[in-house]
Amino acid sequence: MTNRSSNTAAVPEAKGALDRFKFEVASELGVPLTDGYNGNLTSKQNGSVGGYMVKKMIENQERQMSGNGQMGGTSQMGGTSQMSSGMQQ
Repeated sequence: MTNRSSNTAAVPEAKGALDRFKFEVASELGVPLTDGYNGNLTSKQNGSVGGYMVKKMIENQERQMSGNGQMGGTSQMGGTSQMSSGMQQ
């Protein structure tokens, strides 16, 4: 059986923006996320960061799809990722 990690970015160029977004969300939620080892955090803390990231990404995509205001940057449907622009409030 091949051991394939699901922890790979679909768009590798977006990795830096996703990391910045993760730290921004953790800061907003008061989760003491650090660069490196975070084994001291609970599953609830880690899950709240990931869940809130997904929520904000879905909200941003819904705004773009509805055409009702963008939160920064220009729409690039089918182009490059906009993870950092539009996710910050």
